[in-house]
Amino acid sequence: MSAHFQTKKKVLTIIQDNQDKIKTFGVKKLGLFGSFARQEQNTESDIDLLVEFKRGKKTFDNFIRLSFLLEDLFKRRVELVTTEALSPYIGPRILKEVEYVLVPS
Repeated sequence: MSAHFQTKKKVLTIIQDNQDKIKTFGVKKLGLFGSFARQEQNTESDIDLLVEFKRGKKTFDNFIRLSFLLEDLFKRRVELVTTEALSPYIGPRILKEVEYVLVPS
């Protein structure tokens, strides 16, 4: 991926501006965590996003297509994590740090 330098604000704006596209994959909630949320990112940082799908919409296709869309929008690697996949060790820290951008409407 290209090393476009982005800020937390830019990432959040891109998500908000594309929420209709993002919701087509059954997304219920989408939140930013990791280095971008802490504003500690650099040109090599990936964008860490926590996703929660609507009931019955968490499919492999939706997950992969959402990942591709987000990497396309950000022009950098995206680490997409579902709430169910959070480790019991690091999960609580992520849940404290996550900043939800896309929430149920």
